[in-house]
Amino acid sequence: MRKIIFTVLGILLIVVSFFLAGYIVDSKKTFKPKSEKIVKTVFTEVVENGTVPIVVSANGNLTAKQRVELYAEVQGVFKKGSKLFKEGQAFRQGETIISIDADEYAASVQSAKSNLFNQLTAVMPDLRLDYPDIYSKWQDYLSNFDMSKSTPALPELTTEKEKFFISGRGILTSYYNVKNLEQRLSKYRISAPFSGVLTETLVTEGTLVRSGQKLGEFINTEVYELEVAISKRYTDLLKVGESVELTNLDDNSTYKGKVTRINGSIDQATQTVNAYIEVEDKNLREGMYLEADLDAKKEENAIEVDRGLLLEGNKIFIVRDSILDVIDVEPVYFSDKRVVLKNVPNGVTIVSKPISGAYTGMAVKIYAEQPENTKG
Repeated sequence: MRKIIFTVLGILLIVVSFFLAGYIVDSKKTFKPKSEKIVKTVFTEVVENGTVPIVVSANGNLTAKQRVELYAEVQGVFKKGSKLFKEGQAFRQGETIISIDADEYAASVQSAKSNLFNQLTAVMPDLRLDYPDIYSKWQDYLSNFDMSKSTPALPELTTEKEKFFISGRGILTSYYNVKNLEQRLSKYRISAPFSGVLTETLVTEGTLVRSGQKLGEFINTEVYELEVAISKRYTDLLKVGESVELTNLDDNSTYKGKVTRINGSIDQATQTVNAYIEVEDKNLREGMYLEADLDAKKEENAIEVDRGLLLEGNKIFIVRDSILDVIDVEPVYFSDKRVVLKNVPNGVTIVSKPISGAYTGMAVKIYAEQPENTKG
């Protein structure tokens, strides 16, 4: 009897344990709420094709339009002038920049002029007797001959007899020798061809200057040029004289320039053409980095959108009945952030801001407060 009781209790314990384990397992089941479908809100615009101006951006550093490299053509000691020969020193047009000691050479010029004067004086009696008709003009020339000034041009030789007479006395040879010496004497002084400043100086006062030695550089600070490289596809669209807006990226200041020259050849390495933009402003300095916006052309029946909206295969998203779809488009120009598109039908609602994870057939909700259309 005792064994029967223990057996029944064991069976009951096993049954109770089985049901208890099932209850515990069932109690640990978690019921996930049914997920609701999330509909993304998108920004859209209604397309209205128009005229889109294509602006080509380029950049570069300013260089002075007028630049002179100063070289010595004679030898001598660099004399001290009224202004220091230092970088940044300004000179007015015609003002002496460099003066080289020419006392010795000037004396030889005076000697040659004196010799010419003596030759003219010696022939005057013969002219008075043999050629009285031309004597007066040579007498006037001799009277106006000033040793302290540049030698004046000889009187015109009107007849062959006069030519033979003057040439035979060696006067022509002496005259051209004097003019040659005077021309070389002028090279001992270098004057400013225009108003500007020195940007480089390689010698100082008291230095022995040698012929052919570079002395420095002189630039005009009023007019500058910006050299920019433009893609060859736009070279036939650029015109000399077109206005250009230049921007200093450091402080966003803007300047007005114009295209003055366009190179006639294409750079084989970069397939670009160099265009030169002239700009004038007192705040500009050589070497400044500027960005230029050139009006290349106007594209008709087109729109301009963010580059991020253009999908692979030249497609963009549109919205039809709150569902995303794609259409084919033709991109005609890319800038850093924008793209110009053609073949986008008028009245189509396009997505105006990129959507992460977007796909064709995706349900979307159009944001209400946004522009009604996008124009070219």
